[in-house]
Amino acid sequence: MIVYCFGKVVLMENRATFICQIRALRPGFADEMLPEELAAMQAHSEYLDQLKQETTFYLIGPCLDRAFGIVIFEADSLEAAHEMMAHDPSVERGVMSFEVHPFKISFWQPPQN
Repeated sequence: MIVYCFGKVVLMENRATFICQIRALRPGFADEMLPEELAAMQAHSEYLDQLKQETTFYLIGPCLDRAFGIVIFEADSLEAAHEMMAHDPSVERGVMSFEVHPFKISFWQPPQN
C-alpha cells in the first residue's frame, strides 16, 4: 500500500489495512458502565496498547456521541484482522461486538503540531 500526503509518499507497506467498528452490546453502556464492563474496557485498552507493539495502528478512538469506536490497523489477512479483534477482552467478555472490513487509505494527513 502506498499513501500520499500533499503529493509525497509517506507510507509504503505490504500488509493489508482494515477498519473495525466496535460497538457496545448493552444499551446505556456509555452512560453508566457496570463494574465488569469497566474492567473489560480497561483490559481492552491494555490489549490495544500491547498490540501497538506488534502491528501498525493508524487510528483508534470512540465517536464523541458514543455510538461506536473505530480502529484502523494493518494485518496479514482478513482472517488475522478478525482474530485480532475477536481476542479483544471487551469482545471475549461479551461487552462489545465488532465488524472488520478491508480498508483503503486514499489520503492521510498528519496532525498539525
